[in-house]
Amino acid sequence: MICTTRTFLLSLACLPLISAQADEPKWIPLFNGKDLTGWTIKIAKRPLGENYANTFQVEDGILKVSYDGYDKFDQQYGHLFTNLAYSHYILRMEYRFTGKMMPDAPKYVNLNSGVMLHAQPPQSMRFDQGFPSSLEMQFLADEGKGPRSTANLCTPGTHVMMGGELITKHIVKSSAPTFPAEEWVRAEVEVRGNDEIIHRINGVEVLRYQLPQLDAACKIAPASDIVEAGGDVMLGYGHIALQAEGQPVWFRKIELMSLEKK
Repeated sequence: MICTTRTFLLSLACLPLISAQADEPKWIPLFNGKDLTGWTIKIAKRPLGENYANTFQVEDGILKVSYDGYDKFDQQYGHLFTNLAYSHYILRMEYRFTGKMMPDAPKYVNLNSGVMLHAQPPQSMRFDQGFPSSLEMQFLADEGKGPRSTANLCTPGTHVMMGGELITKHIVKSSAPTFPAEEWVRAEVEVRGNDEIIHRINGVEVLRYQLPQLDAACKIAPASDIVEAGGDVMLGYGHIALQAEGQPVWFRKIELMSLEKK
């Protein structure tokens, strides 16, 4: 083959484009749409890995939290953890509420779920522990009682900083609107290790906070276990966990983009 000057120049012109495409961050599916590969279940009062009463189900590409097999909730709060821990990333997914909450669950559970960030490993949780030490991006829907913002921050076993101030209250409300229960909502969270975390709903920023850290005095999610075992008080990484706390909810399109420097 004879390489002409024109052919050579054209090939050089293509090189930057190919290189740029190769360097573009990629979205990695955390949920394969078929089964729970890559995830570990921990339900309070149940052994690690037991999918009690088929709480977590996969159907038609949707990950469903279901209570059809329960006689009663009995404070069996559940979480579905990624097998891997993450530090710097953007996580996105869509969620939708369906059905009714379990009658014996606390009232706040109604149309309430979430995704836990920087969560402790499920293997480290106590047998009857309801919530992992973590930062929850809380998902809520309209109860018909007035505004009810989604993408709030809940802090089981943790504190954060906002505007240079240590925030110790359990719930920090976002600026997100209220959504109907049956509507699919696109949630995104940007996690930058221990530096900063940003919540977004349908592409719009609704909350940000800094320096997440363990609260060793919290009894809801006993972070003291981690601290006494030598764990770092400042949270720079952890598992991602989807919540099952008595309200049926669906998740889909669960994807992660790494922000780790190469």
